Amino acid sequence: MKPFQKPLHILITGSHGQLGCELQRLLSTLQAEIGPVPSEYANAHVDYADLEDLDISDYEAVRAYVASRDPYDLVINGAAMTNVDGCEQHEAAAFSANAQGPLNLARICAEQGAKLVQVSTDYVFSGTEVRPRTEDDYPCPISAYGRTKLAGEALVLAQNPKSFVVRTAWLYGYVGKNFVQTMIGLGKTHDQISVVCDQMGNPTSANDLAYEILRIAQTQSYGIYHVTNEGTCSWFDFASAIMKHAQLACKVVACTSQEYKRMNPQAAQRPCYSSLENAHLAQTIGNEMRPWSDALASYFEHIEYVQSSLSAH
Repeated sequence: MKPFQKPLHILITGSHGQLGCELQRLLSTLQAEIGPVPSEYANAHVDYADLEDLDISDYEAVRAYVASRDPYDLVINGAAMTNVDGCEQHEAAAFSANAQGPLNLARICAEQGAKLVQVSTDYVFSGTEVRPRTEDDYPCPISAYGRTKLAGEALVLAQNPKSFVVRTAWLYGYVGKNFVQTMIGLGKTHDQISVVCDQMGNPTSANDLAYEILRIAQTQSYGIYHVTNEGTCSWFDFASAIMKHAQLACKVVACTSQEYKRMNPQAAQRPCYSSLENAHLAQTIGNEMRPWSDALASYFEHIEYVQSSLSAH
């Protein structure tokens, strides 16, 4: 018989975002599309905080929020400024959200002995080398978003020894704004759209990411992880697959990054090749991430049920 374990106390920030919503669903059902959530999370006491509840960039607000509650075992930070073009125009605000905020959480977690999961991005890499990046590769961001997220990684790892940095890419979930939902919307209103064909990466299901984060957080193998769905494709490939699954007649036309930049001169520079390899995952708990095409097919199988159940609540 296993010894009695006190239920985990967990804080999830950015709880209204794509990842936050999936974490909430997984922790309430103990089931992901890949498989069951570890039993350690059964009966967990979870606090969900979004920006209106907690501004993580305000250290005193973070301290007061945590002080009013029992100590945490685990904090998962999904709060961030993720608008890449917005970050380019407002880098100070991006630094506040993406670096100062995580630092504040890391300081509090270190005081409590709590684990911290900091979610990061493929944009910490330049995208100039045409091979999937591993956790050992040297980051070199080319945008304000990438710079501020990389700063957040370094501050978290330096401040709290019990930290996991989880880099992901091209994330899409059942709620909020993402590439899949944007393409579905455009596909319903346009006969033809242009999508960049020379930027490569890994589309990633928020459901799969949430599942792996909960598995990683069980361990004491702290450090940096890459967690994306398997396989590399272009935005054009991804858009074409979305139209097919959504059964939309909209034609997807390939364009180059240079052509897109001419049409959108204010757009921030994006990595040309930002595919990640889940090397640390494979070396520790095992890489269960699905091929991106399988995860996307699963998304379209579940979307109607998930969105109807969310609207019911």
